[in-house]
Amino acid sequence: MATYDLAIIGGGPGGYVAAIRAAQLGMTTVCIERDELGGVCLNWGCIPSKALIHNANILNTVKGAANYGIVTGPVTADYSVALQRSRKVVTRLTKGVASLFKKYGVEYVKGQAQIMGPHTINVEDACIEATNIIVATGASPRLLPGIEPDGEVVVTYREAILQETAPTNVVIIGGGSIGVEFGFVYNAYGASVTIVEALPRVLPKEDDEVSYALARSLRKRGIDILTESKIKQVESTDGGVIVHIETPDDDDLHITADRVLISIGIVANTEGLGLENAGVQLENGFIKVDDQLRANGDGIYAIGDVTGKMPLAHVAQAQGVYVVETLAGEETYPIDYMAVPRATYSNPQVASMGLSEREVAEQGRNVKVGRFPFLANGKALAQDDYEGFAKIIIDESTGELLGAHLVGHEVTELLGELSLTRLMEGTSVEVGAVINAHPTLSEAVKEAALAAEGRAVHG
Repeated sequence: MATYDLAIIGGGPGGYVAAIRAAQLGMTTVCIERDELGGVCLNWGCIPSKALIHNANILNTVKGAANYGIVTGPVTADYSVALQRSRKVVTRLTKGVASLFKKYGVEYVKGQAQIMGPHTINVEDACIEATNIIVATGASPRLLPGIEPDGEVVVTYREAILQETAPTNVVIIGGGSIGVEFGFVYNAYGASVTIVEALPRVLPKEDDEVSYALARSLRKRGIDILTESKIKQVESTDGGVIVHIETPDDDDLHITADRVLISIGIVANTEGLGLENAGVQLENGFIKVDDQLRANGDGIYAIGDVTGKMPLAHVAQAQGVYVVETLAGEETYPIDYMAVPRATYSNPQVASMGLSEREVAEQGRNVKVGRFPFLANGKALAQDDYEGFAKIIIDESTGELLGAHLVGHEVTELLGELSLTRLMEGTSVEVGAVINAHPTLSEAVKEAALAAEGRAVHG
């Protein structure tokens, strides 16, 4: 029987970061992973999808080269090469994690973990004892009843990210980040794309203005978006499917497709873990945790998507560090989920943090809202990517930053100073006082903050 200070079940972003930090702090640590080190994010999610998106952006730029006085011949694009590049990126990063495990002395065990008690884990035929256990098993794609993925025509992101060809006609079920990002990539490679969303808008968790702005941009690219629509049936045919959709205008719209991507959310990976043996409870299918991420009162913690708290890789990482440093007796601070950035990597990108204008209104708070369009930003105009805007929501009486919502080119890189402002309890006045380099896209954030205070000098 092997004994450790800390055992971590799951080797995704939350698990491997927690393991490395624990080892740095002197804990004997084991990380157990049943699949591939790096989890969904490194292997089948965040990282390979961003590599494919980068290829799609380059392809779109080449197609529009004439706008810059650059003459090209007929443009052909090999999707399989883009896929191969994405897998090389994955390999490099997963090898990097393995190297860090070796450097800091983290024990890595591959296999299915089953919790036998508050301090005991069984992995295959081996028994592991640990003073504390962190469950970081992540989540899997949620499926639609009656529509079974076959891995080729009907797929989830897990299969889609490994397919060597882009579809010709694709129906994407779900207009969240995953659906929008895949739709953008497939559109760049010439596919006919239809996104079907049951709610009134794509990216339904984002600010209304941002969602509508993104939808307009996607439609300009030729992507069809059907909102307030539901899938009735996916009928198999020779070489594809017929998707039956109920829309506000058509009770049975038919679309013939050679691929269907299901991207309607996630379910926690809890099956077979033996959580009940340690008194761990589930809530809506996710592990129930308290503010300190304790899953029970006797050394079991849970982080990341398996908690359903805020299913983002960087949240899992922050939670993992928080738990480990707390266990080590380090000074820690509760995670401010209002300061956590959210990102969608289509083009234009969407970036946000905190509350939307709708959410603020539902709370009955008096606010000031500042907006600044990238059409008035020198850098955006110079690089010919000026769609979108920056939007700041602040408390009217205190200037507290309640939310930030951006849509535009590379806006995911602009949330750092806003997250820092929130962390340091800064206000819109401080954001407006920052001197940004000129010309940069970051000036739009400053101008939006000044606009909220009625002090804008541009736009």
